[in-house]
Amino acid sequence: MRAAVIVFPGSNCDRDMAVALRAAGADVSMVWHKDASLPDGVDLVAVPGGFSFGDYLRCGAIAAQSPICKAVVAHANRGGYVLGVCNGFQVLTETGLLPGALMRNANLKFICKTVDLKVETSASAFTEGYNAGDLVGYPVAHHDGNYTVDDATLATLTSEDRIAFSYGDNPNGSVADIAGVLSENRRVLGMMPHPERAVDEGHGGTDGQALFRGLVGQFAQA
Repeated sequence: MRAAVIVFPGSNCDRDMAVALRAAGADVSMVWHKDASLPDGVDLVAVPGGFSFGDYLRCGAIAAQSPICKAVVAHANRGGYVLGVCNGFQVLTETGLLPGALMRNANLKFICKTVDLKVETSASAFTEGYNAGDLVGYPVAHHDGNYTVDDATLATLTSEDRIAFSYGDNPNGSVADIAGVLSENRRVLGMMPHPERAVDEGHGGTDGQALFRGLVGQFAQA
């Protein structure tokens, strides 16, 4: 699998993402936000966490207007895979690739800790390495992770099995405890917790390995 990790000014999880993908067997390229195109043959685009452009205006709002994001949207619209984590999730909502918005945490505080998550569906390339109902631990580190959608959108996400992960103990006020959601074609995943920070025992746990191995394995089988 060929993967591209997007780098914005203020990204701070881009290298973590690249390390996790390479450990799972992916060929990874780092792509600067001012580039207008993705490398040829890319299967997955990863939009990493951090504080792109200092989180000015809204988290992810300026990054979503970067030249590379037009290429990311085009990639997704062609059926390509996209993974957005934390600030990357915020960027994906700003581009319209995923519904909803990430608002200020309900307690108005920055949250940085490992949280318990429930895998809500295994019916995606991102989650097929788990069983629905599995409990995993991923770190979170955000100030604006309160996922918000209207009632109609929530009903759609639920009925279409597009809620990928939910919080065991909701840290930020997200509606229905949602931690990650899938696009309509199930090839775009946005999530606030960091699977790339849960791939090394020395960093506190390896629950994120199954996400990356399952995703890379999809293309190995093809």
